[in-house]
Amino acid sequence: MQKDLDDRVANNESDDAILAAYVTQYGPTVLVEPPKRGFDLLAWAMPIAMPLLALVLIWYVVRSWRKKANLAPAGGLPVDAEFLARAQREAGKGAVE
Repeated sequence: MQKDLDDRVANNESDDAILAAYVTQYGPTVLVEPPKRGFDLLAWAMPIAMPLLALVLIWYVVRSWRKKANLAPAGGLPVDAEFLARAQREAGKGAVE
């Protein structure tokens, strides 16, 4: 391939003619970058589209998890209102001192 390229350059063929000959002979895989048309356009779109799609999917899943999350009341014995008021008063005294 390198020898063929050297011969074509020595014969003063244009870059476009050499490129077209290689694409005809070997197909579009010989190109460094895929053409920006048809199915090959996906090769250009995927690096941008896939991360965006992943972010949207993560956002949707987290949002649905947050909607489903309900706080359960603490279990145990009920606390008497008098006891709770006394505890709050004593906690307030300790904070002031």
